[in-house]
Amino acid sequence: MDYNKQLQVKRRSATEVAATVKTGDRLDYGFALAEPDLFDAALAARKSDLRDVVIRGALSLRPRQVMEQDPQQQHFINENWHFSGYDRKKCEQGLVSYVPFNFGEGPAIYRSHLGVDLLVMKTAPMDRHGFFNFGASNTYTRAICDVAKRIVVETCESMPTCYGVENMVHISEIDAVIEGANDPLPELPTAPITDLDRQVADYIVREIGDGVCLQIGIGGMPNAVCSAIAQSNLHDLGIHTEMFVDGMVDLVEAGKVTGRRKQSHPGKIVFTFAVGNKRSYDFIDGNEICLSLPVDQTNLPHKIAENPNVVSINNCMQIDLTGQVASESAGHRHVSGTGGQLQFVRGAFMSDGGKSFMCLSSRYMKGANPASRIVPGLEPGTVVTTPRTDVMYVVTEYGIANLKGKSVSERARALIALAHPDERDALYESARKEGMLGRRFL
Repeated sequence: MDYNKQLQVKRRSATEVAATVKTGDRLDYGFALAEPDLFDAALAARKSDLRDVVIRGALSLRPRQVMEQDPQQQHFINENWHFSGYDRKKCEQGLVSYVPFNFGEGPAIYRSHLGVDLLVMKTAPMDRHGFFNFGASNTYTRAICDVAKRIVVETCESMPTCYGVENMVHISEIDAVIEGANDPLPELPTAPITDLDRQVADYIVREIGDGVCLQIGIGGMPNAVCSAIAQSNLHDLGIHTEMFVDGMVDLVEAGKVTGRRKQSHPGKIVFTFAVGNKRSYDFIDGNEICLSLPVDQTNLPHKIAENPNVVSINNCMQIDLTGQVASESAGHRHVSGTGGQLQFVRGAFMSDGGKSFMCLSSRYMKGANPASRIVPGLEPGTVVTTPRTDVMYVVTEYGIANLKGKSVSERARALIALAHPDERDALYESARKEGMLGRRFL
């Protein structure tokens, strides 16, 4: 087949593709680095012709013109699977609504419950076999392709090409190809590691051993864990994660990662998407040890548990004295998303020898004043990301506690011991008044 001839026939400008969108259409922009730029601008320019066009995206890393150019949401209805900082601000302006879901269920949700009139996403340019690689955004993209009535790709030479499964779409399936601007990919600055982060990381590293299989979330504390492991005596580590984070490059370069003891995809670093710096994008580009899988292969608990000794490390925003974890909202203010946290907590517990860690600083600044992240109860409207029944280790700069098998009274006392010393008396008094500590502690 002459794939280049097919490519020439299917080339369209962003304006031409945008002209095919109709009022009431359901569009999908893909995930994170896959969100299109040229098409987004061209569609926004057509706003006066359109109403009630639903657009789904996730983790927007550049301003979306369908929101910037439609500040009253008169033409476009924006929905989002996971908020970036930009998405959060737009939500506060009433311009985007969060769609709750467990990340690993994404492919099944699309295939069974959602309609897509048009998918427009960034991919790597076509290869010699006629395929467009999803690059750093595998996730549920193949599932969208399977249900979309029309598929359009906006190519980007900067997009890494990743080896994997369900990580590409063929020219024969595509309705149009927009030749992209080939700008550098957006980068997330690596969060600086503080002394507090290092204290938390030290507690975690003491609890893990050689040959564990790591899932590491985003942020300063997970980066600190990567740094601490890179400087430790641990070896033969594996990686099975949802997000490939910058610190994982450090682990590989320190000789810590072999994947030899993994049962699922031994020797491979398994991930479903990457967002970080250019060093990370260059690392996963054409790298044989990296394996990009759809998110139902990385995040469903039974898939996670195929590997022994899974160690899941994630941040959270708050935890109450019974162990309920809030990682995505503060009251009704939505901050990020459920993501895969709960699924990795459950998958790690199902794994033979597995452990999960919930990391948080004991306090944060609320305006000009410090406030405790360990609280008697969560504020009304705050979403519980990980139920108390699932939480295992909780870590702050003041220590570590395993909540598995602990009563409410034991949990409350263990968590108060992890709080900032200036907060402990008030937490203890609240727990006593609410009857959480039992008659012995009245």
